[in-house]
Amino acid sequence: MIRSMTAFARQESEGDWGALTWELRSVNHRYLEVSLRLPDELRSLETAIRERASRRLGRGKLDCNLRYKPAQRRAALVLNTDALAQTLTACEQIREQLTGGAATLSPLDLLRWPGVIQEETTDLAPLAESALALFDQALNELVATREREGAQILEILSSRLDAMEPLVASARARLPEILERIRDKLRTRVAELTSSPDPDRLEQELAFLAQKMDVDEELDRLTGHISETRRVLKLSEPVGRRLDFLMQEFNREANTLGSKSADSETTRISVELKVLIEQMREQVQNAE
Repeated sequence: MIRSMTAFARQESEGDWGALTWELRSVNHRYLEVSLRLPDELRSLETAIRERASRRLGRGKLDCNLRYKPAQRRAALVLNTDALAQTLTACEQIREQLTGGAATLSPLDLLRWPGVIQEETTDLAPLAESALALFDQALNELVATREREGAQILEILSSRLDAMEPLVASARARLPEILERIRDKLRTRVAELTSSPDPDRLEQELAFLAQKMDVDEELDRLTGHISETRRVLKLSEPVGRRLDFLMQEFNREANTLGSKSADSETTRISVELKVLIEQMREQVQNAE
């Protein structure tokens, strides 16, 4: 299956605990690399998020950003009576030690003292569960986007393979004509040099040139690479690395075909093949 490594997803959710927003962004990368930005309240989710991402994605640099906005609620004022009593006792002791007169102590001063007001504790379990569920939704959206873009990559690669097949067939059809042309040129050149050419030597030279310029093996390998690429594109697993290797093999055979070319038409075919291969390679770089 072809999936693009470039995608973006955003999911939001609200509850009694407040508002959560996940933003996922992935780009092409040689391996899977997950970068997280989490609020302090939810840093404990890092391992679970990485495991979820690795189960769904094969390659790509994934940036995960979670924003959390706590719910605005008017908290009830709850006094810690023990802390208040201890604070008052300490104040009385200090007042007794003062020689310049007792300083008045306002209730607001007491409320500001650490521990006098009990802080409301928040149960983070529902918040963490909601954050993980929302991450799964964002990850589903990201994967769906990558699959849609992967379908476009598949279409492009298939069209380029379709365009390569007649070029390879045309180069193969020209081989007999090219070899016959080489024989004619060699016979003409030898005839200009001597009136009685050695038939055996002439055949040896012909065989040497034919072997030097024979591109039948390159054409066979190009045909094989086209068939293998079509097979790989049908696999259900990530195939980006396999396709990248095949593009290298395609390019090697097209270059060899050009270097052995004995006429302008074969050279043109080699150039056309390399253009198609480069177009495929650009798409494969973004395939998972």
